[in-house]
Amino acid sequence: MTLGMLVGMGLGIVGGHQLASLKIIGDIFLRLIQMSVVFLIFGAVIEAIGSLDHKALSRLGGKTALWFFVTTVIAAAIGLGMGLLFRPGSGLQLGQLHAKSAVQTASGDWATTILNFFPDNIFGALAKGDVIQVIVFALLFGLVLNHANQHQQFDGVLNLVKQLNQLTVNLVMLVMKAAPIGIGALMIGVTADNGLRVILPLIKFLAIYGVSTGLFLAALFLGISWYAHVPLFGLIRGFSRIMLVALTTTSSAVSLPIEMTDAHERLGVSERINKLVLPLGMALNSNGLAMYLALVCVMLTQLYGVGTSVTGLMQIVALSVLACLGTVVVPGGGLVALTIIVPTLGLPTASIALLAGIDWFSGMFRTVANVVGDTTTAIAIASDEDELDHSVYETIVHHAVNK
Repeated sequence: MTLGMLVGMGLGIVGGHQLASLKIIGDIFLRLIQMSVVFLIFGAVIEAIGSLDHKALSRLGGKTALWFFVTTVIAAAIGLGMGLLFRPGSGLQLGQLHAKSAVQTASGDWATTILNFFPDNIFGALAKGDVIQVIVFALLFGLVLNHANQHQQFDGVLNLVKQLNQLTVNLVMLVMKAAPIGIGALMIGVTADNGLRVILPLIKFLAIYGVSTGLFLAALFLGISWYAHVPLFGLIRGFSRIMLVALTTTSSAVSLPIEMTDAHERLGVSERINKLVLPLGMALNSNGLAMYLALVCVMLTQLYGVGTSVTGLMQIVALSVLACLGTVVVPGGGLVALTIIVPTLGLPTASIALLAGIDWFSGMFRTVANVVGDTTTAIAIASDEDELDHSVYETIVHHAVNK
């Protein structure tokens, strides 16, 4: 995608408006992703909840979900705050929106805002692409399916959902093969209109996102060191290999085996907690993606001169958290999530091309934040359940001192 962005920028500068008609190829690419993404979220959430062991949805499951939710909201809030503070989209106007975006017009009526989270017709929510309503229904349906399928009498329904999800993921992967061409075509139009000025916000964005990720990791390490009563140095040493693998592979799925091994052997998490929290976190929890989406939305509102109300900012945080649920395990999940949240907020879909070109670099920060968030949650729950082996930290510190 980075190569596609660079080629597209070059053609946009050289060819200018003569090649602007090629932008339709990029628009088709975005529509091909958007056509299946809501259905993907719908099925992914049902499968993730419906496939859980019934006992895992009791007290332990509820505690895990609460930790995931809190850390993801904190991550999104950090992304939002850093975007408002450092303004990565300032200094460049890509034009004013003709119609007011959702973040401008979001109502201050909290009762109405909350009511709109719940669908009155799930088919209507699917047709409109109302992501929040679709996720709420999928969560409830997954819980009901999980409860009803205790004796495998609804395995047929669950297997059907799994098969549909796999086919949908395959469809998204097929479309993603055309990503360099689609992103390049979109960048031709963007660069033809704005020139090389579009590079500066991207550099600022990556720098701010990197700093935001560092702040989030520092908060997690300090918080979990205090909460679980483990030495900070030993904690960081125990995470070193997990973070290195996440940084270099940019894949939570690829990082999972190392994450599970080190969580048990170097961070003291019991096998029971390990096997529940970490796979579930890979499927449903994405601190790094939530932070990324919130920061992207703030930058885009600045690039397009869109004012944001307090309710609009809260909507950005809510969407950043909810949009992660069904896209974490999808290849190119950051790009897929952008095709959900950007149109939902009424921002131009063409702006997705700007971020897609640097998605690999963004993915490095996203993946590190994701796996560290999952593993610190496992440590916290293991500590609560008295299933955290503190002796491993003493061993790590002892080896480090002897070196």
